[in-house]
Amino acid sequence: MQLAEMPTPALAAGDTGLPPFTASVIFTQLHLTSLIALFLLVAAALYGYGVYQLRARGDHWPVGRTVAFVVGGLGSIAAVSVTGIEAYDSSLLSVHMVQHMVLSMVGPIFLALGAPVTLALRILHGGPRRTLLAVLHSRVARVLTFPLVAFGIFVANPFVLYFTGLYRQTLEHGWLHEATHVHFILTGCLFFWPLLGLDPLPNRWPYPGRALLMVLSVPFHTVLGLTIMQSRTLLAGDYYPSLQLGWVDPVDDQVTAGGVLWAGGEIVSVTMLGILVFQWIKQSEREARRIDRALDRAEAEEAKAAAVRPRSDAE
Repeated sequence: MQLAEMPTPALAAGDTGLPPFTASVIFTQLHLTSLIALFLLVAAALYGYGVYQLRARGDHWPVGRTVAFVVGGLGSIAAVSVTGIEAYDSSLLSVHMVQHMVLSMVGPIFLALGAPVTLALRILHGGPRRTLLAVLHSRVARVLTFPLVAFGIFVANPFVLYFTGLYRQTLEHGWLHEATHVHFILTGCLFFWPLLGLDPLPNRWPYPGRALLMVLSVPFHTVLGLTIMQSRTLLAGDYYPSLQLGWVDPVDDQVTAGGVLWAGGEIVSVTMLGILVFQWIKQSEREARRIDRALDRAEAEEAKAAAVRPRSDAE
């Protein structure tokens, strides 16, 4: 179904749907029976078990990685998928866009910084570990994690979703709505994991290439956000006017949604560039220390050889 040109809708005198969206509904309406909620629970349990196993045998695991994965990654996803935001994401496009940004950008960034694959490789043994390594080095993984492929999927995904009839289908079918949430998370992970993740992945580019790719993604969010803001064509056709929410104008809400996508994309992109630069500096410092240690060892061996040589000459 293609987008239909819609005039500014005449809002109903009385609400026939949800009450006005307020901050309080985020904390009062929980949705704990969704596919995303199950995913979050299982992921947190597996990650926590892995950290427990490492510490039980006396190995160290950085607290920052645990906080990034559980609080930053799973926590941010939970904040927009099992709270009141989920209750309004199919009624307000602006709320949906906030959810979109978190699921496809914020959550995946923190999940990548949590290094769950590295954790799994450190606690798995035998067949399970070999299976995981085989998956990481498989042809499918090499193709999907190749930065240009992941970049293409990441930037094309929202254009395909919002400028075809697919978006309306996600609003009208619950199973497709849930699948879209999972899709947002997966495409975000494919893009961000090779760029700033700490896990051993194939096709990892050097930091200048990663930063360039991140910069190139910014215009796509800007174009998409501005297009949605300036369009008089309602996404999903007459779906939002048909809800007859007297407390919101669908056209104004779409303008807000475009602004969220535009500003949010730039904020997240700049933040990620900062993370990349920080990682680049830390890697340079580690490399400098490694070179210094190698030089120190070479000097020590040379000094030891020089000390032995005079004694040999004297003999």
